[in-house]
Amino acid sequence: MKKLLFIFLAGFFLTHISNAQKIGYIDSNFILSKMPAYNKVQQEMDNYAETWQKEIEVLQQQADRLKQDYRAEEVLLTEEMKKKRQAEISKKETEVRDYQRKVFGYEGMMFKRRQDLMRPIQDEVFTAVEKVSKAKQIAIMFDKSGDLVMIYTNPVHDYTEYVLEELGLASDKANTKGKQPADALKEKTDDLPAVGEEQQEEPQPAAQPKKPATKKKPNN
Repeated sequence: MKKLLFIFLAGFFLTHISNAQKIGYIDSNFILSKMPAYNKVQQEMDNYAETWQKEIEVLQQQADRLKQDYRAEEVLLTEEMKKKRQAEISKKETEVRDYQRKVFGYEGMMFKRRQDLMRPIQDEVFTAVEKVSKAKQIAIMFDKSGDLVMIYTNPVHDYTEYVLEELGLASDKANTKGKQPADALKEKTDDLPAVGEEQQEEPQPAAQPKKPATKKKPNN
C-alpha cells in the first residue's frame, strides 16, 4: 500500500512540475560501468573481500579443529575439563561471528572501504551532472538507477549521454556523442517526405505490346 502511494505521489509530482520546469534523468549505473576508475574500484573490492574471507575461513577452521579434538577426547576428560574446552570452543565461534560482522556486516569494513574508494568517483559524476543540468537548463534531474520508481521514461528526457560526454567517455560505438535519442529520431524523420508530398518513383520501362495469337489451319 505504501509503495503504491509512493508511486502515485511521484507520478503526481512529475506531472505538475513537468508543466512548468524542464526535467531530465540519467542512468548512473550505466555511467559508472563506463568509468575505468569504477571498474578499478570493483577489482580492488574483490581483492579485499577475498583476503577477508580467507581470514574468516582460517578462524572457522580453528573453531572446527577445537570441536573435533573435543569430540575425540571427550570420554577421557573430566567434567571440569569438558566445561573448559566447551568454553574455548564457544569463545572461538563467537570470534568468528564477530569478525564476520565486522567485515561484511552493515557499515562494516567492506562497506566503509567501498565508500571511501567510491567518494571521488561519485563526486566526479555529480559535477558532470551539475554541469549538464546547468547547460541544458534542467531544473530537476532524476537517477533512473535510484530508489525512485520510474514506471515509464521518455528517451527525450534521458541525459545520460551528455554526462558521459562531459566525463570524456562518449563513444561512437557504445554511445552517441552529444546526441539525444530524439535528435537521432529527427534525423530519420527528416529523410521522410512531408505530409501531402508524394515520393517520386523511378520511371518503369514501357510494357511491350503483345503479338496477336495466330490460328492454326485445320489439317485436311
